[in-house]
Amino acid sequence: MGARLLWAIIGGFLVGVFARSLIPLGFSLVGFLVLLSATAALRALFDQSKRRALVVISVALIACALGMVRMESAALRGDSELSTHIGSPVVLTGVVVSEPDVRETNVRIHIEVTQLLTGTSTTLSATAVPSVGILVVAPMHTDISYGDMVRAEGELELPEPFDTTLGRQFNYPMFLAKDGIAYVLSRAEIESTGENQGNIFQSTAIDVKQRFLGGLRTALPEPEAGLASGITVGDKRSIGKELGDVFIAVSLIHIVVLSGYNITIVINWIRRVFQFLPRLFQYSAIASSVLFIVLMTGGAPSATRAASMSLIAVFARATARTFIALRILGVVVVGMVAWNPLFLVYDPGFQLSVLATLGLILFTPPISERIQWVPEKCGLREIFASTIATQIMVLPLLLYQNGLFSIFALPANLFALIAVPYAMFASIIAAIAGMIAGPFALPIAMPALALLHYIITVAKFFASLPFASVSIPAFSAWWMAAAYACIFGLLWIMQKRKNAEKI
Repeated sequence: MGARLLWAIIGGFLVGVFARSLIPLGFSLVGFLVLLSATAALRALFDQSKRRALVVISVALIACALGMVRMESAALRGDSELSTHIGSPVVLTGVVVSEPDVRETNVRIHIEVTQLLTGTSTTLSATAVPSVGILVVAPMHTDISYGDMVRAEGELELPEPFDTTLGRQFNYPMFLAKDGIAYVLSRAEIESTGENQGNIFQSTAIDVKQRFLGGLRTALPEPEAGLASGITVGDKRSIGKELGDVFIAVSLIHIVVLSGYNITIVINWIRRVFQFLPRLFQYSAIASSVLFIVLMTGGAPSATRAASMSLIAVFARATARTFIALRILGVVVVGMVAWNPLFLVYDPGFQLSVLATLGLILFTPPISERIQWVPEKCGLREIFASTIATQIMVLPLLLYQNGLFSIFALPANLFALIAVPYAMFASIIAAIAGMIAGPFALPIAMPALALLHYIITVAKFFASLPFASVSIPAFSAWWMAAAYACIFGLLWIMQKRKNAEKI
């Protein structure tokens, strides 16, 4: 009964958020669901034969109503004063609330606006603005850091959807809205007017990250240094667009995004290093390290989800309790969606991260049982099974989002993932050597250089093969839903056969 109630809460809440994200449902429907929930609960008091089912239905309905209310409260609304200046040059002051996103042609800076400056250059008047997020698109080499007080001047715009590939459209306004960004300041000039306005813990983590990346760039040449930055701290833009396209073509881009795979490797290392200490100290070190990693990523949804899963697993080991992985995933997803409901529908990274984890949980064990011919040496069987499992779950969504089907994803992952844990460890050593020894760190960084070069060579080799990736035209979301129905149907058949074999 407890498990059914848990899934009623999880399913009901997510359905409520999902429905309200796509359809402008009013509070009248919320009231109707609450009324139905109360009716089911009252019926359960008098019908003992159907009590359990009615209680589950009542809980699911009330959870669905709560999901709708939570999504309604998360709707991002702009400022009336700022909206009157859309399409016009403006001068704003504010605080940088996340690490600037350095790209090949510009720097994108998320600021929380505090004042709108109007008037002439000699008689500017300041108007206080409620906390509103603005994405400032500034020129390359703009020297701005997290926590800076800034003054920005540019043309104020509303973000607009744009076409991607093969007829697909990306909902850019809602993608930015999930981060609290309602406006874009394009062609902007920005200057720092003060420092140290950010969270001290995040400032420290970002500073450590930048020192770490500086050590990598000192010890390693490009593109190996960029790849090392990606696999260790999730700085995927360090690999550049050209190499990034190669990794995307063979479905290896996930290794340069801080995921559960990378965090699990870190946890295993920390456990081995501190295994001589009492269990409380071991798990405290693990939890602290994971939280610090998330801070360095700026709280990216995929990293937060992966860290949450990891921390729950750490708690399970520390308390010697048994947790079912699927329930853990459900609880984490509901927690993150309750924190920010826009993640569910408007954050592709969050969606892919959750589906990949779901694939690992549901499909890795049965696939592993059916590939006994793959040797376990160097974790080959685990890599093979987990790669197939994740590809099965994320493929329909990937095809729906970008239409890129990677023909050689499986062999590319099989050959590359063998080296990733060792490359991560060697890259950390190289970064430390770079920070200490400077340009004399190259001999110490040679193992990292060799492993990173191997991974890049694998990606380039498979990407260079004929028809390495195939473009699929845009299709309806109903086809994607049908694909997932077939996938879960396949899982049900596999489980049914397994149960029949045990009898």
